[in-house]
Amino acid sequence: MADYQNLKVGVQDRIAVIAIDHPPANAFDQRTLDELGAAVDDANGNPDVKAIIVTGAGQFAFVAGADIKEIKALEGNQDAIRAYMQKGQTLFNKIEASPKPVIAAINAVALGGGLELALACHMRVAGDKARFGLPEINLGIMPGWGGTQRLQRVVGKSKAIEMILTGDILNAQEAYRINLVNKVVPATAVVKEAMGLAKKITEKGGVAIAKALEAINAGSDLPLEQGLTVELDGITGLAMTNDAREGILAFIEKRRANFTDS
Repeated sequence: MADYQNLKVGVQDRIAVIAIDHPPANAFDQRTLDELGAAVDDANGNPDVKAIIVTGAGQFAFVAGADIKEIKALEGNQDAIRAYMQKGQTLFNKIEASPKPVIAAINAVALGGGLELALACHMRVAGDKARFGLPEINLGIMPGWGGTQRLQRVVGKSKAIEMILTGDILNAQEAYRINLVNKVVPATAVVKEAMGLAKKITEKGGVAIAKALEAINAGSDLPLEQGLTVELDGITGLAMTNDAREGILAFIEKRRANFTDS
């Protein structure tokens, strides 16, 4: 793994843990966006990594949003603002399209761009003291890194409209109730819980993981018939892999499968 100024990155048990470390609030400036993109690329290109966890360093924030001072510096420059917003969208699209599962371990507040990052991840584990919201409306703007699109796909259109137009902040329990997060655990156990979830996934075949993610992501934006075609193509291809042969044989022989990700 490369050296980063605003991230802490490590690999353990085939899981890459990327901690955003940009105090005091882990806000997204352009350097942090660039480094996170590079870290995700490194993890996806590393054959020893099968899952990725994104979390925040420190106790105050997962990510508290975009760097408002940096946005202020772009005031009046529409092209620069558009490029800045596009940078965030491109990064979060990359995370959503990752062939390896990305789990957000939300240790504290996830606001604005922080929630948009979490929404781009495939799963979300939250600490019981975490807070969630898209408060951009309070600044006279709106979410620009996918919040208006991904939030409604996760919690439904009506709830997304409520959250975006009021700027209200939700606690972890309410976030779980509306299916914004998969699990809520004590704040001190967030990364451990995410590691356990990731470890369970790393025991499966990597080719099947990637194909399943591809089918889910593609199908969410397609009519059912087209989505089923994506699924059919995926399972047909997987049936010819070494992992499929091993998995089926292991089931017959009543033993644990030894997947080779091929």
